Amino acid sequence: MTQATPPDDGLKETVRTVVIAMLIALTIRTLAFEPFNIPSSSMVPSLLIGDYLFVSKFTYGYGNTGTFWGVAPFAGRLGGHAPHRGDVVVFKLPRDNSTDYIKRLIGLPGDTIQMRHGMLILNGVPVDRDKLAAPMIEPGHEPPENVIDYMEHLPNGPTHVIRKEGDDMPLDNTETFVVPPRHYFFMGDNRDNSQDSRTKNVGFVPEENLVGKAEFLFFSLDEDAHFWQFWKWPKAVRWQRLFTKIS
Repeated sequence: MTQATPPDDGLKETVRTVVIAMLIALTIRTLAFEPFNIPSSSMVPSLLIGDYLFVSKFTYGYGNTGTFWGVAPFAGRLGGHAPHRGDVVVFKLPRDNSTDYIKRLIGLPGDTIQMRHGMLILNGVPVDRDKLAAPMIEPGHEPPENVIDYMEHLPNGPTHVIRKEGDDMPLDNTETFVVPPRHYFFMGDNRDNSQDSRTKNVGFVPEENLVGKAEFLFFSLDEDAHFWQFWKWPKAVRWQRLFTKIS
């Protein structure tokens, strides 16, 4: 004879299962991978508005501000390895320690960085860049006007595409920045439309503010569609960008 489960026991088991599932999801999000979406054009053409990506939380180890919301009693980072020049990184904005920014790592501790007439000068040496024949665009889109894309070659780092509107824009001629110990200097790939370490709004980023390394795209939608508008997905999804590695 099968014994019926009391209703109260069934409810308790359901609540227990939900709580365990939430704890597992929170642990994965805190310590392993966290999803982010791109809300601005500061990383165009590498990352587009409407891109959704996963960030690895363990690659650089765990920082108090970037991982534990400033409540853990330690400074610096636990585990992982130091970030590499050229990595695309999510970090907490230093002035509030809560807003998430995503930029490319340009300057390591001790580096000197300056912009001169649109050229990136790293440790006193101009960084090579090669002009592309045409701006990078998504299939079916018109190329933007008055922009030039370059292939930039960071020393001991990856080759990546940057976008320029000119070489004498507001952020194209700067002072010389010297990156302090345990801090990093970030810039957007869309060089003339990026709030980054060249501005007082961002400045140098402490190592404990690093959230993680941007690894790959798992979804991407055109700018005029929202994630919840699933009826637009057949036309709005950028299918060619799905599951592509970020470099």
